[in-house]
Amino acid sequence: MISEQILDKKLLRASFERAAGSYDQAAVLQREISHRMLARLEYIKYQPDVILDAGSGTGYGTQQLAKRYPKSRLIAVDIAWAMLTHARPNTAWWQRLLPLQQQRSDYVCGDIEQLPFKNESVGMIWSNLALQWCNDLQHTFAEMHRILRADGLLMFSTFGPDTLKELRQSFGHIDGYQHVNRFADMHDIGDLLLNNRFSTPVMDMEYITLTYDDVISVMRDLKAIGAHNVIQGRRQGLMGKHQWRQALDAYETLRRDGKLPATFEVVYGHAWKPFDPRSILTPETRRQLGLPP
Repeated sequence: MISEQILDKKLLRASFERAAGSYDQAAVLQREISHRMLARLEYIKYQPDVILDAGSGTGYGTQQLAKRYPKSRLIAVDIAWAMLTHARPNTAWWQRLLPLQQQRSDYVCGDIEQLPFKNESVGMIWSNLALQWCNDLQHTFAEMHRILRADGLLMFSTFGPDTLKELRQSFGHIDGYQHVNRFADMHDIGDLLLNNRFSTPVMDMEYITLTYDDVISVMRDLKAIGAHNVIQGRRQGLMGKHQWRQALDAYETLRRDGKLPATFEVVYGHAWKPFDPRSILTPETRRQLGLPP
């Protein structure tokens, strides 16, 4: 089932605003998954005219997509303006006046759960590790379906339930609070795609395990990419020294070959918005057939 946790979007935005400066240095996993998503596009023969990078962060995926689709218009959307500031190329004002480049990139600060775009205005939506920050995936997919053109492509990655299982296990028995976000199951995500009238969804997953010297390094990396606990109802205030030591000791029991593991369950998916033949019917014909206007 889809998690019922509620993320505090104000805290989420603030967390990513603070992390913008350190994000690129720490986002090793995000870049690797971006490369793996790009490799999957090799098998999809499709040339979108407009591409939306939903949850673009500092723009690594946007830049890679621009190289792959040099004639497409790119739109980068992120909830944190500081992330977009890092994503925007440092182009001199006089260069922006020259009509030499065919490609255009736009940067929009917004929430991907409420996409500020017209119906059927985008040919492809790309979203690398952003859907896990949505409170309502059902609504998010409905929004993506709305702005996609007929025969448009949605491609995404997100985190599955086993992500950071070591951290969850180590801190889970300390108190009654939730210390690690919950993530949606791959099969539930696939069902939501079908519920939102996407066709032929393809879902798969893999485990990627990063290793660290100590727990502090795990926490530091998560902080550097803005991956804080922003769940409403989370524990307020600092954990006591005794509880913190308990959590550290629990994590230490997982050490193997001198390293501590941090597991990420990465879920990949893509689906198409099918062409609806009813869209070509005139209003009069739709009325005669009893269809909505």
